[in-house]
Amino acid sequence: MASMRDIAKLAGVSVASVSRILNNDETFSINEHTRQRVIEIANQMNYSKEKNQLHSREVGDQNTIAIITRHDRESERNDPYFMMIRNGIEKEAAKWRLKTIRAFSMREPQKDLAQLAKYGAVIIIGEMTSDALAEISQQNANIILVDNYSEAPSYDCIQTDFAQKTHQILTMLKEKGHENIAFVGGVASRVTISGEVVYDEQEIRAENYRQWMLLNKLEKFTTVLQGKWSPETGLHFGQQIAQMNPRPTAIVVASDPMAVGVYKALAEAGLSIPKDVSVVSFDDIEMAQFMTPALSSVKMKAEEMGQMSVELAKNKILGVRTMPVRVVCGSELIIRESIAEKDQ
Repeated sequence: MASMRDIAKLAGVSVASVSRILNNDETFSINEHTRQRVIEIANQMNYSKEKNQLHSREVGDQNTIAIITRHDRESERNDPYFMMIRNGIEKEAAKWRLKTIRAFSMREPQKDLAQLAKYGAVIIIGEMTSDALAEISQQNANIILVDNYSEAPSYDCIQTDFAQKTHQILTMLKEKGHENIAFVGGVASRVTISGEVVYDEQEIRAENYRQWMLLNKLEKFTTVLQGKWSPETGLHFGQQIAQMNPRPTAIVVASDPMAVGVYKALAEAGLSIPKDVSVVSFDDIEMAQFMTPALSSVKMKAEEMGQMSVELAKNKILGVRTMPVRVVCGSELIIRESIAEKDQ
């Protein structure tokens, strides 16, 4: 159950103001819009003056955000990107005195969907199939999708700008004289309601690489290598690229862990980065700046994506917005030593 402090935090007023409004203090002069806002929030949060007088501190389920994660706790440690999104959700929710609960991970075969009905909102980190989203929405309509490229118009959705960023990277490489540019990445995947993974080569960065190469009449150089999102896969594809004739002079890699494998493959082949091959990646994990040479990479503030999802969830819980929104978060290309002009 909500307290006056919870209501004050959400309404942006003092606890004393909330107390005087909810106790119908006729001597209290305050903007009528603010008064109504406090009352609406109190109603939304099922505030009870009598129960608060008993000092009940239990927070109701309507003030709880359920989180559905892509990974379980163990595998999440190997993917800092998704872990940072979840950390952002939990930190931002705590600021607003909202609780969070990890309902389940997508890959779990048995899911208690019915529990979702009692929570204020559901944040889903990663991609599930449209059928899975439909089943979840039957239990709870307040769904926020994070790092999801669904075109479904009925859900709040937070996306990266990786489509535009891929074009920016390729344009930069072309300006430096590179035309034979390869792409190394993972395949896109969505999870069904039963936990099965459905794979799709139309990953957002790979698709935009293909589009850019076609638009720039460089389709004869198009090389798309996709597999698992792992350093081992990057190593394998890097070895293939090193043996190509003509060999690409630049590689766009879809994640830093895969770039680690690419680096190793090129070094083993006696190739120098960036003299022989320029490399640019996505994620900007901490290791990137300490690689030799330092890896150029796209930095996405994943924790802020999580924070943004809580803002959307809060508005859903309070009923202040019914219109679904789509938020595209901007990233930053960090240029380091792994990119150079193509030798003429």
